[in-house]
Amino acid sequence: MPLDPPASPAPRQAVVPPEAAGRRFDAVLAELFPEFSRSRLSAWIKSGDVLLDGREVRPRDPVHGGEVVSLNAVLDERTDAEPQDIPLAILHEDADVFVIDKPAGLVVHPGAGNPDGTLVNALLHRDPSLSALPRAGVVHRLDKDTSGVMVVARTLQAQTGLVAQLSAREVHRQYLAVVVGALVSGGTVDAPIDRHPRDRLKMAVREDGRDAVTHYRLRERFRAHTALECRLETGRTHQIRVHMAHLKHAIVGDPSYGGPLKLPKGASETLAGMLRGFKRQALHAETLEFVHPSSGEPIRCTAPVPADMLALMAALRTDTAAHAEAERSRR
Repeated sequence: MPLDPPASPAPRQAVVPPEAAGRRFDAVLAELFPEFSRSRLSAWIKSGDVLLDGREVRPRDPVHGGEVVSLNAVLDERTDAEPQDIPLAILHEDADVFVIDKPAGLVVHPGAGNPDGTLVNALLHRDPSLSALPRAGVVHRLDKDTSGVMVVARTLQAQTGLVAQLSAREVHRQYLAVVVGALVSGGTVDAPIDRHPRDRLKMAVREDGRDAVTHYRLRERFRAHTALECRLETGRTHQIRVHMAHLKHAIVGDPSYGGPLKLPKGASETLAGMLRGFKRQALHAETLEFVHPSSGEPIRCTAPVPADMLALMAALRTDTAAHAEAERSRR
């Protein structure tokens, strides 16, 4: 994990973990310093601004574990996005961090297809000083159509500390997911994830992927669906969505991993309409727990379940009760 780095422009240092042995230097570097983009880190490797045990190496060179990485670049850390007055639901705020409840439909970072109107634009309006931080203080992200809790750093020290906690798997992240199929018990998915071999916009379970672990337990069973509490041990892109699809219990409404809509036999018009109209993955980041990067105090924030997921679960609950009553009447 990153060692306590002083503020820019002084060098930053990190130690390559033993389990990274044999992997490419650029891939490991991206995990050690996730606050910087991969393209930026790769450019620094090529310019000699990143050293491995004091020597220049190529991005593709393998690491052995235990080496010291020195990041000596003069960091131009400003975020170029424009501030925009976009409402934010703030769950916690102090001098070091924001904790927000991101709504479904809000993209986190500006990019191709989303040059503005993003969470970063909203954050810069709320606190213009965030422009001096990498990624405007964002240390982890949620997919556009996933709602819920996110923490954002307001200082470089806080950002470094939060990134270190995430890397060390010390941040508790609990999600609510509504999946297809009636599960009978909870469990753990321990299946590595990496880019899909053919569709580069998607992720997939792959033997040569990065380790990914999701724990899940039942919250509520419906007739043909299940509400799950999912806890992330790792934080890979699309992790819960990929793991649930891997279990053959894809998240309701997931446009990338859910497959074609399958209505339960005998579904009411209300439920059928609800399932047809649910156009985003039914996934909500419900609870986030971390250690405050300055005070050391535990912080726990919970975002209320959004109205669309409450309505979906209510329709599933009504359907389950109606079919149970019909079954009792036939006896």
